[in-house]
Amino acid sequence: MPELTSGSAGTAAAEFRFHGRLHDFLAPGLRDAPIRRAVAPRQTVKDAIEALGVPHPEVERVTANGRPVGFGYRLRDGDEIAVYPAGPVPERPGPTGHGDAPRFVVDGHLGRLAAYLRALGFDTWYRIHAPDQELAQRAAADDRLLLTRDRGLLKRSIVRQGYCVRSDRPAEQLAEVVRRFRLVESARPFGRCLRCNGLLERIDAALVVDRLPPRVQHEQREFRHCPDCDGLYWKGSHYERMLRLLEASGAGLASRQQTSADRR
Repeated sequence: MPELTSGSAGTAAAEFRFHGRLHDFLAPGLRDAPIRRAVAPRQTVKDAIEALGVPHPEVERVTANGRPVGFGYRLRDGDEIAVYPAGPVPERPGPTGHGDAPRFVVDGHLGRLAAYLRALGFDTWYRIHAPDQELAQRAAADDRLLLTRDRGLLKRSIVRQGYCVRSDRPAEQLAEVVRRFRLVESARPFGRCLRCNGLLERIDAALVVDRLPPRVQHEQREFRHCPDCDGLYWKGSHYERMLRLLEASGAGLASRQQTSADRR
């Protein structure tokens, strides 16, 4: 998207103003003032916004000359465009009063984040070597939220819902996602397998005693099993570490009754 210069007389142009967290995606020199850019014939506001670096799933509202418009709006000379960031999703109480749980697709570079989301009980699709096209298609087909640090991936038109993770530290990434999607009420800690995303089920200790270390046989009485990958979980040291991490994320889990943890 060409920058309008003083020598661009007669060229159609529009002015863009980005708000809030959308400044994260702009070049440093463009963050504190309106941005004036030339407008190509039939150019949509979505194309113009993304040409400036902002992925469309990060945008909640766009106005043209004070009037709300959609991403398909075609820019005209003299337009004043205001772009507003998506905020925390509203809590939507479900039949149990805990809200509807979102489902995620997580980029292959965010493996720790995927495991943490599964630890919170969220349905999280993750394949370490999945190509971008598969990630985008999976998110669209299954109505999942796409989590990535790749802005280009979020700009794909097929992606309807997503979030560009800012931090490169997994614990901070989890805190970001918990805040952005208000995951506190819909979290079900340790309800999913960290390895394969399967739902965990209670299992009698007598059925798995031959798989347990001697110390665990004596100290633990509660076990959960993943029927999909045969993983086995109990409340060991990994449980305590994971619990502290989830508490630090802001999910407020300490007051809840926990179920399982260490995978064997």
